[in-house]
Amino acid sequence: MVVFSNCKINIGLYITGKRDDGYHNLETVFLPVPLFDVLELIDSDITGITICGQTIPGKPEDNIVYRAWQLLKHDFPDLRPVHFYLLKNIPVGSGLGAGSANGAYALLALNDKFQLGLTAPQLRSYALQLGSDCPFFVLNKTCFALGRGEIMEEITLDLSAYNIVIVNPGIAVSTRHAFGKVKPTFPEVPLMEALKQPVAQWKNYITNNFEAIVADHHPAIARIKQALYESGAAFALMSGSGSTVFGLFDKNIDPVLAFPENYFIRKISL
Repeated sequence: MVVFSNCKINIGLYITGKRDDGYHNLETVFLPVPLFDVLELIDSDITGITICGQTIPGKPEDNIVYRAWQLLKHDFPDLRPVHFYLLKNIPVGSGLGAGSANGAYALLALNDKFQLGLTAPQLRSYALQLGSDCPFFVLNKTCFALGRGEIMEEITLDLSAYNIVIVNPGIAVSTRHAFGKVKPTFPEVPLMEALKQPVAQWKNYITNNFEAIVADHHPAIARIKQALYESGAAFALMSGSGSTVFGLFDKNIDPVLAFPENYFIRKISL
């Protein structure tokens, strides 16, 4: 079985408070992006994982895909072993949620392969045990999110007139460090109200609480954002806790981008 796990961008990201359980409440819009890692599952005598493509720090058995199998194995003792082959195309620690997507898609694939009969709400509950962004990838539709990101309301956001340009400078940002520095705040204009404005006006209303923190340590973030605006972006913002910056460009604009060769750059049509 082969599945393709996409990533996401955050259109606005506000950390609104710290919770008693140590996590943070947030307010954001998740937008799925058709940029994919590839995950294959094959029957095996023992569960394991082989990773190729982008390098993932840590031991393979600590990977979120492997942990997804362990999570289901706890509640389904008869779950048979599989070997995972994960092709990482999307940069690690980039704020695109690719790791979270890998974990969620592992749950979805195992549920399908072994006909476990788990419902979408049940899968989201398992996904939340893997990480705060993971439940989104079970839904995988544009949504307004609250709580840790698990309280989601599907919304309509028509960006068909735009292409997305994704730029990652090859910097892996520590989510733990970013959360340790962020100061909880609510948006001056509610995010759902801000999204009603023309896209070109979003920069006046929509921000990412992590952007200034990350840019302070990694000035490349600010330079990328400025370059996207200078190339004609209607809106640009850092995604997640970084380090990817995305720009929304009218499809009539063919931006001329001059970034270093080692940068990960993709132009995507929604």
